[in-house]
Amino acid sequence: MDTNKFVGEKIKELRESRSLSREELAAQSGIPVSQLERIETNADLPSLAPLIKIARVLGVRLGTLLDEEDENGPVVCRKGEVQNSITFSNNAIESRRHMVYHSLSRSKANRHMEPFFIDVTPTDNQEFVLSTHEGEEFILVMEGTMEITYGKYAYLLNEGDSIYYDSIVPHHVHAARPGEAAKILAVIYTPI
Repeated sequence: MDTNKFVGEKIKELRESRSLSREELAAQSGIPVSQLERIETNADLPSLAPLIKIARVLGVRLGTLLDEEDENGPVVCRKGEVQNSITFSNNAIESRRHMVYHSLSRSKANRHMEPFFIDVTPTDNQEFVLSTHEGEEFILVMEGTMEITYGKYAYLLNEGDSIYYDSIVPHHVHAARPGEAAKILAVIYTPI
């Protein structure tokens, strides 16, 4: 199944099961109604921040929006098994995609962390909009060089470097050099 389509359908299903209109969900999450409609109809690729805000309003974990089934025991993800991917927008002005997320815990029930391998695709666009959401993030650079904009500061991270930060502070994660790719391990924690 196309994960991006699954996410939009899951949001609509959860919203309707809670008897919320699009307008109510939009108002409570701070997301424009038009954007919510595009997400639900799979016309728009959301960035992670709006998904986290939607999950909070719906009273579910972020993983609930991303999962197709739940496993109560441990979930093992072996090298080479990370096939399902989720594409999110990068909040860039013109480019709509710059990260492909490979979930390492897709079927783990009741988790509080979201671990991902993320392929950061090359882009020449360096116009980014900072995002903010509740929770914390940990990033380890596996390949390439990353720039993490955090508040009014920018941090350059090389292979093997890591950063841990509160995601309520406006931030953006992108390859440091235009046109170059990178790969990171990211763990995102969001409170319910």
